[in-house]
Amino acid sequence: MRILVVEDEVDLARTLHTGLTAEGYSVDLSHDGRQGLWMARTGEYALIVLDLMLPGLNGYKVCAQLRREGIATPILILTAKDGDWDQAEALDTGADDYLVKPFSYLVLVARLRALVRRAAAVAPPVLAVGDLSLDVAARVCRRAGTRVDLTPREFAVLELLARRAGQAVSKADLLYHAWPDEAEDPNLVEARVSALRKKVDAAFRRRSLQTVRGIGYRLVDDRERD
Repeated sequence: MRILVVEDEVDLARTLHTGLTAEGYSVDLSHDGRQGLWMARTGEYALIVLDLMLPGLNGYKVCAQLRREGIATPILILTAKDGDWDQAEALDTGADDYLVKPFSYLVLVARLRALVRRAAAVAPPVLAVGDLSLDVAARVCRRAGTRVDLTPREFAVLELLARRAGQAVSKADLLYHAWPDEAEDPNLVEARVSALRKKVDAAFRRRSLQTVRGIGYRLVDDRERD
């Protein structure tokens, strides 16, 4: 699951990146309001963590513009401004939650999980391809009702394939989704796909994760082949 963090305090942004990555999220960073707005428009984000006092374009304007454009991605405001009017304005512009600095990291992660749960009320909480299912909010994979333990990277790769079920997904897209800040090495994808095949296919005598030569991979419902 991808998160966009728009925060101009570089040290804090890096700390959030490290912590949220350890939680299993893929995290993109922006330190500027205009760049953050552009990324929010073009990226596939499940959540946005947005500071208010940003260079280029402040967080109020970023949030308001996204809502005007019909982008409904949940937004958590993260800021040092703790006045009632500041919070009211942020929520009125379309933010979903508000957390004041300094904050408890434990509380931040809990609020992000809460936003994911709320979003699940209007979006399918489970991605299903045949008898393979992914509970995106809980980060749980099951095949034919049996739980399959995946690493965060494996889950990220399988999530994107499930979201585009039946379609060929390039290695570049999988790299961007699961390894946003690492070298563009296709071997990273190949290794995870190999591990996934053992866990979700070979262990169940299935062949749902297919190679598309010259492009990448696709996930299909292969039950008719049984």
